[in-house]
Amino acid sequence: LKGHYHWVRSVAFSPDGRRIVSGSDDCTVRIWDTETGNPLGNPLKGHNSMVWSVAFSPDGRRIVSGSSDWTVRIWDAETGNPLGNPLKGHNDWVRSVAFSPDGRRIVSGSNDCTVRIWDAETGNSLGNPLKGHNYRVQSVAFSPDERRIVSGSSDCTVRIWDAETGNALGNPLKGHNNRVQSVASSQDGRRIVSRSDDSTV
Repeated sequence: LKGHYHWVRSVAFSPDGRRIVSGSDDCTVRIWDTETGNPLGNPLKGHNSMVWSVAFSPDGRRIVSGSSDWTVRIWDAETGNPLGNPLKGHNDWVRSVAFSPDGRRIVSGSNDCTVRIWDAETGNSLGNPLKGHNYRVQSVAFSPDERRIVSGSSDCTVRIWDAETGNALGNPLKGHNNRVQSVASSQDGRRIVSRSDDSTV
């Protein structure tokens, strides 16, 4: 699938599997037809710097993107139009974004060492930044029951947060000896998997 003119940082399928979204260092987001490989519409333009992370909403109607321009953006997945203003609050690159399973919230992780939760409809920040990591947050994800958020950081730890209060749940999960680049929760919410630059999972 050709169309971006710089590194592609993130890709994701739509929930129905019919579309793919991609984010690139060319500052754009693109939507593709899974069957034909053709781009759907024009590039989604609005970010002023690299797009690090993209995701579809659970209903497939919206796309969220996080960029090194310090913002999160929400897009209409059909028209490609931006929905509302950029979500501002981070003080450094936004490395990772994800929708909650019900599509009502967005979580973002940033080089500013914080995790933020946003209202996906209004774009308002929900509560205070989640603080605890000592270095940039590389990856964030909701648990399937939406009650917890998991984050992985360049401080070599994984953290679990209460998605309602923003409080850290327990101590940091330690074991990696290099940056944690990716985290995910199992479907039953009982397990977390992490990937690190120490060559381990």
